[in-house]
Amino acid sequence: MLGMSDIKKGGAVALERQPYVVMSADFMKKQKGRPVLRCVLKNIKTGQSREHTFMQSDKIEEADIERQQYQFLYRQGDNWQFMNQSTYEQLELGKDEVGDAVRLLLEGQDVEVMMFDGQPIMVELPIKVDRIVTVSPPGIKGDTSTNVMKEVEIEGGVKVKAPLFIKEGDKIRIDTRTGEYAERA
Repeated sequence: MLGMSDIKKGGAVALERQPYVVMSADFMKKQKGRPVLRCVLKNIKTGQSREHTFMQSDKIEEADIERQQYQFLYRQGDNWQFMNQSTYEQLELGKDEVGDAVRLLLEGQDVEVMMFDGQPIMVELPIKVDRIVTVSPPGIKGDTSTNVMKEVEIEGGVKVKAPLFIKEGDKIRIDTRTGEYAERA
């Protein structure tokens, strides 16, 4: 059980049998009142945020979130197949568990699957992934006075904005948190 002083930003807590990540934790003390901890919690399963205030006497469970390494095998309809790297056990996940990772997911890619109470709840990609540019329109000559971007298509059919000098066949690095171009790989 976690006390008020143990709840930190980035930590995982279980509130009403749901796993939450602490997005912010602000300690507040009023002149004559008791200190409180105001938190913004993000539900890992649903992605919804909520505010919660913890009193000094409150105790809360730490969420038992386990991260396991899996490899993406293939997609079949609305289901995605993953294989555990150490046990070779296969796992089938739906769109709810895969979430936004589906945009940048390629066959053979390593991912982390977050488990809560033995159930998969979320697929997490590495922070940056490398992709090959498959379609790139030519850049306009002389348009270099500002940081001009053009839309390119990468493996998997995803379109991202990239600098003018990027051409077909180049390998670029994408930030999976934002889905934007990060750098040339």
